[in-house]
Amino acid sequence: MTDWNRYYRTRYQPDGRRSGVWRIVCGWLQREIPGNACVLELGAGYCDFINHIQATRKVAVDIHETVRSAAKAGVEAHVGSCTQLSFLGDASANCVFASNLFEHLEMPALRQTLAEVLRVLKPGGKLLVIQPNFRYSYRDYFDDYTHVNIFTDLSLPDLMASAGFEITRVEPRFLPFSLKAGLPAHPALVWLYLRSPWRPKAGQMLVVARKP
Repeated sequence: MTDWNRYYRTRYQPDGRRSGVWRIVCGWLQREIPGNACVLELGAGYCDFINHIQATRKVAVDIHETVRSAAKAGVEAHVGSCTQLSFLGDASANCVFASNLFEHLEMPALRQTLAEVLRVLKPGGKLLVIQPNFRYSYRDYFDDYTHVNIFTDLSLPDLMASAGFEITRVEPRFLPFSLKAGLPAHPALVWLYLRSPWRPKAGQMLVVARKP
């Protein structure tokens, strides 16, 4: 079992650039989220997504207690597993978001997570996933010693469809593999990057799915 305290001290340390990057990414993703939405972030970590996204109700869950101190005012923070979302009722969320999470989960846990997401989403609600795409990040993929699953822009949508989701959008090359990829992280440059048809070092994909 991973010692997540050690993981946060080594692989997943605070980075002052992260908030600015996520502010721009959230602006890009906001079109997928309706007004007056309830949004849940899985594996929220430092809460960079949930702190910046616009929503009426914002909920964050992570297995590490950092989520409590990282969540800004207005964000409900829960420490626990993404496989058990009992703090949310059936059909109570409009959108669920996960970034760099699924590759850390063994397949039984991932299937249980997808089942819980399907349960908490309202009909027509969306699951947004940003995820390393092994097709473009295979050189660096296992630099993170907690990666236990491999996904591509074909296999992840197939898995999500098998769990009962309808796939609505797949971007195989969405963002760089990490902030360590060597690309500038200034918000203005991130804005230009997302609008460019050419995305150098883009090792992460975006998959958007909906609950029927």
